Amino acid sequence: MQAAVLSAASSAASAASVARCELVERARHLAPQIAARAASTIASRRVLPENIELLKSAGLSRVLQPQRCGGFEESLHTHLDVVAEIAGACGSTGWCLGIYHAHQWLMGLYGPEAQADVYGHDTNTLISAVIGPRGEAVRTADGYRLSGFWPFCSGVHNAQWVMLGAHVVDADASEPDSGIFLVPASQIEIKDDWYVAGLTGTGSNSVAVTDRLVPAHRFVSMPRAIEGVNPGQSVAPGDLYHCAPVPVLALFLCGPAIGIARRALDAFCKRLPGRVIAYTFDQPQVDSAITHAQIAEASTRIDAARLLLHSMVDEVESHARARTAMPYERRSKARMDCAFAVKLCLEAVELLVYASGGSALAEGNEVQRAARDIRAINMHGLLNWSTNLETYGRTVLGLSPNSPVI
Repeated sequence: MQAAVLSAASSAASAASVARCELVERARHLAPQIAARAASTIASRRVLPENIELLKSAGLSRVLQPQRCGGFEESLHTHLDVVAEIAGACGSTGWCLGIYHAHQWLMGLYGPEAQADVYGHDTNTLISAVIGPRGEAVRTADGYRLSGFWPFCSGVHNAQWVMLGAHVVDADASEPDSGIFLVPASQIEIKDDWYVAGLTGTGSNSVAVTDRLVPAHRFVSMPRAIEGVNPGQSVAPGDLYHCAPVPVLALFLCGPAIGIARRALDAFCKRLPGRVIAYTFDQPQVDSAITHAQIAEASTRIDAARLLLHSMVDEVESHARARTAMPYERRSKARMDCAFAVKLCLEAVELLVYASGGSALAEGNEVQRAARDIRAINMHGLLNWSTNLETYGRTVLGLSPNSPVI
């Protein structure tokens, strides 16, 4: 039954291929409705069900989902632009959409049985995740016994499945491995601990699992995936799922920064008419040369960030099409490019915050809201600027890396 559903879903996706070029426009069309609920999303500390239904009905939750599972299996370029449009309306909703896309992509690395488990009854299924190996899984004859505590599980309240990273050991502690386990959301415990100052509406609560049996087919080894070997290759042969995993996983965190920063710039410009510079002879801010320079600098930083990310996608996807391994140094640089892109967006928004004066302290001020969300994105461990600088610098010098995640 599940195989039949996936086959029908694949046919439907192929028939709808003409709509793929419309995905960014669909996101743009939904943005005003999502923006109108941005304050409510923040107050709720999770993405509102109304926003989720809008994304699903427009097909935006299936951008990177395998075709055979009812998805569009689109380019990473499309992912970036769709997520940026939604994040420009609501940073939290855009962030969660981006991570849902990431987990759709990861489902392309799983074998057909796991894909049927997740999508066999609903091709609009959403997956949350904490990919870092924070748990432990003991290998058994039936699969794995998974236990652990995972913070920062974005979008978990609206997810039907959760991917959880863990170190793997045999019962006798031999053959260590690490990877990602698929667990139904009904089998996890969600902790109500997401009380934060940025990306507040993402519902990124901690989750816990205690001694839960996970079948072997719901596991993907991350070291093997980084090497280019995964169970999904037999059923998801498209170029998309041959992209280098670590650069792609870093990229999935960046699209929201572009949209959030652009929204801040738009909001700043709209507030200029009628504003005067404090403690001057009521000089109109819109006429100030300093203001012109601030807008130009912020805009250029945002544009540079977007171009850098799309350039990275070109390189990642070219290797995927050619079925060539992305060189180690280029993968390291891709991580640094992602960190630099979100840093550029942060610098742009911080510039606008200080140019806004005391009014930017208001909770409802969109520039201030953008600043909180952009800071939160820059705090993600995979985007840490100092760490990524060191990682890339070491690879350039031919030294051993400071991270296994490259």
